[in-house]
Amino acid sequence: MISGSDGGPVGGGTEFTAEGLAAILHEACETAGLDSRGAELLRLGSNAVYRLASFPVIVRIARDPAVLAEMERAVNVARWLETENFPAARVPALVSQPMVVGGLVVTFWESVQENEEYATLGELADLLRRLHWLEEPESLGLPYFDPMTKLTASLDGLDGVAEEDRAFLEERAARLSKDYDRLDFVLPFGMIHGDANIGNILRHRDGQAVLIDLDGFALAPREWDLILTAIYHDRYGWHSKTEYAEFVHRYGFDLMNWPGYETLADLRELMMVAWVGHQVGTSERSAAEFARRVRSLRTGEGREEWKPF
Repeated sequence: MISGSDGGPVGGGTEFTAEGLAAILHEACETAGLDSRGAELLRLGSNAVYRLASFPVIVRIARDPAVLAEMERAVNVARWLETENFPAARVPALVSQPMVVGGLVVTFWESVQENEEYATLGELADLLRRLHWLEEPESLGLPYFDPMTKLTASLDGLDGVAEEDRAFLEERAARLSKDYDRLDFVLPFGMIHGDANIGNILRHRDGQAVLIDLDGFALAPREWDLILTAIYHDRYGWHSKTEYAEFVHRYGFDLMNWPGYETLADLRELMMVAWVGHQVGTSERSAAEFARRVRSLRTGEGREEWKPF
């Protein structure tokens, strides 16, 4: 079990640490009719993610108390995808959720497997191609995704970094906003996963690849679901040439050949840097990674040194 030491008071004074969240986890599980004893803390970041010992269930406790509507939508998306027989994260049928405990939003998800094993880029391409063909029901109420609005909000809340770094990122965002407005998207507008990358496709215990983390489902140009895989290969070397070629072959479109690629890559990259900036107070590793990434943006060099987060 990971013993967390990061995180300040949230949700009515609860410390977002392993110790501080213990009572939240216990009450939420008890309300859901589940046993929290022996739960394993898998991650402690934007969410505290637990695997229960007595049931094949994952419990997520959100750090931000304002995500209730977002998590309601994620649960509804999961239930709809199940009716479509689409391979994705499932929610326990008999648990009423999301629930709010101690001011924090808690959701329950069926465990994909006991050991976290990622699927392949080819399988990610297959699932995205299939997802992009689905026609979502209006009842889901999916929002329109505006990356500039999201980036601006992220930078506005970036309080733990040097003012010089924050000003640099804001200036870069302002330039990219103008470039983004001029983009001519070529893929159909519609439903996207929103954070499609190798970290959000797991191997189910039955061998099938499934999409997880359904919080970001929205309506947007489909290019957004391809950009992370492209820059993970092109800019950071996290995917090999062969892996990326397989992704392109199975999805049927190479984003890197689109004229707007560099602008979209710069924008998505800036969002990644801002996200790490929100973590600088949680660990020395996060602070070092943020400094490394900002230095790369300033100089245009060193992206191959970035570490996955």
